[in-house]
This record gives sequence, structure tokens and C-alpha cells, in this order.
Amino acid sequence: MDESKATPPSNTARTAALKSVPPASEAEMDERLEAEYAELAATVLKFRPAEDLGGLREAYELARRSHAGQSRMSGEPYMSHPMQVAQILAERNMDLVTLQTALLHDVLEDTPITVEDLKKKFGEDVARCVNGVTKLSKIGLASREARQAESLRKMLLAMVDDIRVIIVKLADRLHNMKTLDSLPRERQERIAAETIELYAPIAHRLGMGKMRGELEDLGFRYLDPEAFAEVTEAIEVRRQANELVLDEIRRTVEKKLSHEMIPARISGRVKRPWSVYQKLRRQKIDIDQVYDLLGIRIVTDSVKNCYAALGVIHNEWHPIPGRIKDFIAIPRPNLYQSLHTSVMGPKGVAFEVQIRTEEMNRIAEEGIAAHWKYKEGKKGAIDDDQRVAWLRQLVEWQREMRDPGDFMSNLKVDLYPEEAYCFTPRGKVVVLPRDASPIDFAYAIHTDVGHSCTGAKVNGRMVPLKHQLRNGDIVEILTQSGSQPSRDWLGFVKTARARNKIRHVINASEREKAIDLGQKLIEREARRMGVGLSRVTRAQMESVAAEYGYSKIEDLQAALGWGKFSARQVIAKLAPESAAPDSQPAAPAVDHTGQDQGKDYVIQVKGINDLLTYRAKCCNPIRGEPIVGYITRGKGVAVHSKACSNVQNLMYEAERRIEVEWSRGAGESFNVRLVIHTDDRTGILAQITQVLYDEEISIRSIEARADDRRFDVAVVELTIEVRDKKQLERVVTTMRRVAGVRDIERKH
Repeated sequence: MDESKATPPSNTARTAALKSVPPASEAEMDERLEAEYAELAATVLKFRPAEDLGGLREAYELARRSHAGQSRMSGEPYMSHPMQVAQILAERNMDLVTLQTALLHDVLEDTPITVEDLKKKFGEDVARCVNGVTKLSKIGLASREARQAESLRKMLLAMVDDIRVIIVKLADRLHNMKTLDSLPRERQERIAAETIELYAPIAHRLGMGKMRGELEDLGFRYLDPEAFAEVTEAIEVRRQANELVLDEIRRTVEKKLSHEMIPARISGRVKRPWSVYQKLRRQKIDIDQVYDLLGIRIVTDSVKNCYAALGVIHNEWHPIPGRIKDFIAIPRPNLYQSLHTSVMGPKGVAFEVQIRTEEMNRIAEEGIAAHWKYKEGKKGAIDDDQRVAWLRQLVEWQREMRDPGDFMSNLKVDLYPEEAYCFTPRGKVVVLPRDASPIDFAYAIHTDVGHSCTGAKVNGRMVPLKHQLRNGDIVEILTQSGSQPSRDWLGFVKTARARNKIRHVINASEREKAIDLGQKLIEREARRMGVGLSRVTRAQMESVAAEYGYSKIEDLQAALGWGKFSARQVIAKLAPESAAPDSQPAAPAVDHTGQDQGKDYVIQVKGINDLLTYRAKCCNPIRGEPIVGYITRGKGVAVHSKACSNVQNLMYEAERRIEVEWSRGAGESFNVRLVIHTDDRTGILAQITQVLYDEEISIRSIEARADDRRFDVAVVELTIEVRDKKQLERVVTTMRRVAGVRDIERKH
């Protein structure tokens, strides 16, 4: 769907997005749409000369009539969007059903057309795919996060049934990203973040490397325009010199491969801006230290010649240790295959080499879209395709997740692992995310193996269960009947499968404990207030539970056990005549050090004013950041930033989660610790502190030192006082503009 009008379900937003087309321009717009359709038809016939385009024309005419009078925020006729989505897919040689779906993908959301209408006119396949792509904009969900989660749930289910749903959705998102300029800045950032966090990783998991690269670079452009401009400029400044080097490398490789009679097609490339930016941030280096900034791709005719070409490259230039990867022998889970190596080339310039066959190259760029084979009468996805297997796994665990936050967080984690290839003692390959643990390995083998895991051997040696697995490790899991998962495992497992299986077991155990504690609290408070529970009927208890929003007495008891309500409140409802006229004030919260924390008045629980709250030390959220509360036993409500790494480990118990918000009018400042990596040069510290002075920000502490690992890098650590997230973002942005500042991290 078109993101320029995708703010459901507000009628105001819809009206603002769907502008009326000025009558005077209708003829001109009709002429333009006809030209776009002619281009689409020509592209289809180029790849599929025998294709009957009658069905395509019918889809175009229906979509055009349905979207008549609508335009995009840019003023273009709205119909130009589905036309361009179809064009993107036609250039990838997609079938007629996919192209019809692209043309019709917004008619269910914005027009009176129904699924039944589409089924009658175009058949079940088109109706199913269009319905799968359509966002749940009309569903009455409270938050944008909930709507997004439900839309993605629906899409995942539809993808398993027919993979063309996500292929259309990715093309839809690609065109939206190319035409994002007309939207407000806030929406640009939101859509760009969603693209990088969700849609680009989905393209990666489906092997669609070219689509992934375009989505990431477009997302980068809008998510951080200044960093994008800086990286792009750095690449452009070196472009002429880099092209000369690449041209020299190409000629040398062509000559050497020709001498060895290895047929090859050779192309050069400069690393994409988003990839460069990620490497600069991750490794704290400057662009001249990026070894794979330049690269060449060798496409040959056979696997045998791939390895022969690798030998030629290594014979000509020295390989860089640790940079040789064989994805032909062990393909990535998305079926990507290629040989990778990095070498020191002419004049000491490092570059990367990728070597693959023509078929491998098609799959690397287009993934499942290049591999699409739709058999007559077959409606499901390609059964034996590993790229679809992960979808089935996602659908399996997403059914168990009711909370939108859990679902979205786990989806993001599961979408974009950097793989480690490990082996069972019998030689079976198990693909896991980088830094996965033996626990992840155990759950990948079988749920029961994970539950009963008590130890692990890696390469014949006993290791801790939090050991980080590496490529090539041989892992043996030790089990014991009757063992149960530990809550501590949630602190280091990397896969969504392991995390959800562990949570399921712990939830059941913790819930039983909470119910038991809640029951004891009621009994104790009843004795203290002189209320005989023997006279309280089950119907009365159920009535009180309903007042708190629970359908079962056990749910209320669990909430009491977690500390969400006080037993006194429940007894007062059961026996109003026994309630004391004045409630005693709650005891102050005490942290794990035994110190009185009191109430943090800059934060309050939504709808409740007297619950104790405190900001968690692990993330120390500041005003303006999204926050979430977690009920702790005896300490009040711990408030975390939603981005806190500990949130996922804590929030597996939905009963202990509670909505919190920043209090209005509170003028407190917040301490924030920053670590700044800079060039080691005179005067840079003065420039950084000048930025803080100009912003009227107090410095609580500051320390500068040379980086022990790199002689030309300095590290500045400082603690500053800020009013809110916006002020912090403003000062960090200004600091990044100081010449020599390489990276800035916020530490907790």
C-alpha cells in the first residue's frame, strides 16, 4: 500500500492523503497512465513473449476506476503507485498473478471492492494475494504498534500460503521509499526505520540481495540524512581514484583467467553507503580502513571454475587472513552461494572478490523471485525451499505471542542473524545466529533436548552454557531427564525459538507461584481485617476479579502475587464494611542495595498516581524516550526504555508489565554518559566542550585518553545533564559535525 496515505484508521488523515484530482488535469493524467501501462505491457512481453495480457489489462482497468479521483501527497495520480510497483515486478520477470496483485494491492483498503469481487473476476490466487498484502487499517486496535504487529502477523501467514504476497509487498515498499520526499519528516523517519528493521531483513532472508540493498540505502537516506550525506560524499570523493583501481584490477583478472582458459564475466563495485556506515560504526574506523570498500565479481560457468578462479586470484595477490568464505560448499540459509575472499591488491589497496556461477548470481540478486516456479494447480509455497522454512517457524512461534511488543521485538531479532554454521557429532549442519549459545543449538535440534539440557561439549571440550558458538564448531548436548530451563538462559540465548520455548515453561511455573502467593496475601489480609473468607462465595470473588478486568479468580490472584494490586483493596471490595477509613501509605521502594528509592516523580503509572516508580539503572531512560514499566516484588515499578537490552529478558511475564508515562510539568534534568571516539589531535576536546557550552549543558564529569588499541584514536568519556531526548539528540548531532569525531555512543 502507498505509505503516503497509510495512517489508519483516521478519517482526517485519509482525507489529507487522498487529494482530489483537479478536473483540468484528468486528461493529461489519463494519457500518462496509458503510457505507463504500455511500458508495463512491453516489459512483460520482453520476458514472456507468449503471455496473454488480457487479465493484466482487466486488473489495470479495475484499479484505475477504483482509484479515480485519488492522488498521492506529491500530487501525482494515485494509480501511478500500483503501476510502478507492477513495473518493478515485471522487470524481475514475475508471473501474471503477481503483476495483477501489484495493480490491485490497494483496492481492498481504499475502495468499495471486496475479496469476493476479486475472486469472481480474477480467481482465487489473485484474491488471496491481494488480501494478504492489504494492511489491517480498519481494525480497531489501540496503538500503532499493535496495528503494525497484526498487519505483519497477517502477512506472515499469507506468505506461507503464497510467497508472492511478500514479493509484492517488498516492491510496494521499494516504490514508497523512492517517493518519500512529500511526507512530513516524522513519517519519513518512521517508515525508514521500519524499512531497515523489517522489510530489508525479510528481503535478505528470501535471498533478494538487490532489493535488500536498495531498501537499506533508501532507508538510510531518510533515517539519518546527515550521516548519509557524509558517507556518500566520502565515497564520491574517492570514486574517480577507485574506478581507476577497479579498472586496473579488472584488466589483470581478465588476462589471468583468459590465460587459464576460465570463461568469466567480471564487474566492479563500490560498497553501498549503508554497509559502509554500519562498518564504520561497528569497528570505529574511518573509510580508508574499510578493506572491502572496493570489490569485483567474477561470474563463471561452473563450480569447478569458481574454485579455479579463486586459485588464480590468490596466486596473483596475497589473501587477507580470515577473509576467505566458502558459501558454495555451505550455502547460507537463504540459499546464497558464492566464494568470498579479500586480497591486498595493486599499490596496497585491499579489495573483495566474489566468485560464483550465473545461476548463483541470479539467486544472489533476486533470491526467491528468481527461483519462482509456479506449477499448474499448486497454490502453496515451494515446499522444499529453505527460504520459506523460516517463515513456517515464524508462524509457529508467533501464534503463541499475544503482546505486540514481544512479537515485533522477536521478529526483528529473528529476521537478521549473522549466521554461524555448527555441526552435530554426526555431521548435521545447524545454522544459528552469530554468538548463539549451546542452548540455542539444543532447541534447534528439538524442544525436549533444549528443556533437558544440562551441559555441552564444543569440539570435544566442556563449555559453559553461555559459550558463544563459532563457525565450524562441533556441538554435543548433554541432557538429563526431568531437568527444566533456567530463567538465566534468557540473558544469553539468541534465537526466538529458544527464547519462546524457555518463556513458555517459566511462565507456567512463575504463574503458579504468583497464584499461590496472591492467595496467601488475601488470606493474611483477611485475618488482619477480621474478614471470614469462608463466608465469601466463589461468585463474589469472580465479581471482584471482573472489576479488575479478569475473567478468572486465578488471574486476580496472580496479579496480587505480582504486586499489581494490594490485598487490602480486594478485601475492601469483598467486605466493604470492614475497610479502614484511611489507607496506610505504601512502604517506599527499596533497591537491591537496600537504599530507599522513594518515588520518581518524573514518571507515573497510567491511571494510578500512588504506585512507586523508579528508573532502571541498566538503561536510565530520559524524558521523551518510549518507556515501559515492570512490576517488581517489593520494589515498586521499574521503568525501562523500550530499547533497553534487558527488556526482552524481563518482559516475558505479561502480568508484570504495566503502562507508564512521563509526568507533565516535571523539570528535572537527567544524567547521560557519552563515549566519544575521535581522532587523537590537539584541540578536539575544546571543540566538543564548546558544543556543550553553546547548548547550556552542564558537564558532571569528563575524562579523555588515548585508545590502547589504535594509536591515532582518542576516547572521551563524559557525563552531562540534559532535559530530554530531543536535547540529547541535538547535541549529539552537533558533536558529530566536529571534524575528527568518528562515533558517539550512549552508555548506561
